[in-house]
Amino acid sequence: PAMAERFCADASSLLADLDGGPTWETVLALEPGEQRCLTDVELDQCCEALADFADVKSPYTLGHSPGVAALAAGAGRRAGLIDADVTTLRRAGLLHDIGRVAVSAGVWGKPGPLSEREWEQVRMHSYYTDRVLSRCDALRRIGALASLHHERTDGSGYHRGVGGAALSHPARILAVADAYQAMTEARPHRGALAPDAAADELRSDVRAGKLDGEAVHAVLSEAGHRVPAVRRERPAGLSAREVEVLRLLSRGHSNREMSELLHVSLDTVKHHVQHIYDKTGCATRAGATLFAM
Repeated sequence: PAMAERFCADASSLLADLDGGPTWETVLALEPGEQRCLTDVELDQCCEALADFADVKSPYTLGHSPGVAALAAGAGRRAGLIDADVTTLRRAGLLHDIGRVAVSAGVWGKPGPLSEREWEQVRMHSYYTDRVLSRCDALRRIGALASLHHERTDGSGYHRGVGGAALSHPARILAVADAYQAMTEARPHRGALAPDAAADELRSDVRAGKLDGEAVHAVLSEAGHRVPAVRRERPAGLSAREVEVLRLLSRGHSNREMSELLHVSLDTVKHHVQHIYDKTGCATRAGATLFAM
């Protein structure tokens, strides 16, 4: 009742110039009392609530987002991501489908083939995820990662159609976790795949160049599949993430630019750069670039 009264008292300013006015700032300015930021624990609870909100769009997706989040976070730990990146990956898993709410429930529940128009709406839901979360500073980085969950390493995914080096290791893990979780759930047009059948589909996509082999290995391990141990030796003992950072560093990107491209914090990038220097015996970017060459 108090919120309703507050809305009615300021309805004229809230509803004025909806198409062109700064409605986001206006609503925040009208919030009763002092504004406060969420703690980390509260942010996790917020992400979990938003995940449930997205999943209730269809009875076929109930529990989908928490499942993706748990699978992606566990796979991230198995892949050697640092704790901060695992946390971001888990939150991205919770929020990756928030854009679903912008698409009609009739589309998500259609038992037959989608029309071209309906398929185009489906392809846009990852874009809506990015746009919704970009409005809030605390969620912008998470949203940038979350919106990549349908991208593929060969560029055949959506909505951006990017691939290769443009997809960070967390983005590749998230894409695999989402694919596996979705395949093992029923959909209007098909039944749920058995875990082994879903694993075979993922391996087939690796062979076709659509999914990252290391990401698939980590996700299948987390899902309980028996996978052969893989040990990959790299120069100077660099990790897969450190190789990614070294590639960007040698192309002249600043730490801040690398932070944006890899969807990790600035401190995480600095951490990786220092490890690269220590492992390669270099002390400057120029020296590290020569090592990379």
